[in-house]
Amino acid sequence: MVTERMSRWRTTQPWLGTGARLGLAAVWLYAGATKVGDLAASGRAVNAYRIMSYDLAQVIGAALPFVEIALGVLLLLGLATRLAAGVSAALLAVFVAGIASAWARGLAIDCGCFGSGGELAAGQRPSYGPEILRDLGFLLLAAFLLVYPRTRLSLDSFLDRR
Repeated sequence: MVTERMSRWRTTQPWLGTGARLGLAAVWLYAGATKVGDLAASGRAVNAYRIMSYDLAQVIGAALPFVEIALGVLLLLGLATRLAAGVSAALLAVFVAGIASAWARGLAIDCGCFGSGGELAAGQRPSYGPEILRDLGFLLLAAFLLVYPRTRLSLDSFLDRR
């Protein structure tokens, strides 16, 4: 009975990992693509959190889309999956902490996760709870890949066979 379950898990796990890897790749690629065309806006979104100096927020905001796209490409290809999952997990933890911090301090901002971000107009209400839950879901995908980095249709698997 236990052997049968283990066998089923060994067959299913790589495909679950493939879904997690491709899903997380899509998130990073979309997030980066929505910001890369307007790096100044990405910097303003980071600055809206009021955690660091304006100049540092601009640098981080300008670099972030490229980091997100790089993570997306690595995950899409299945190359250095555990490393990409680890960086993803760390970045997502920072995002969750940043959103929670903005919420706790009563800031009214758009997280800037998928493009526009920054201060909300008067009367608009932030949606911090759903944003945190969404990012925690993405964090679970990254955690799964940290534990089970071997997936189907990946360069990692191809290189391991050589």
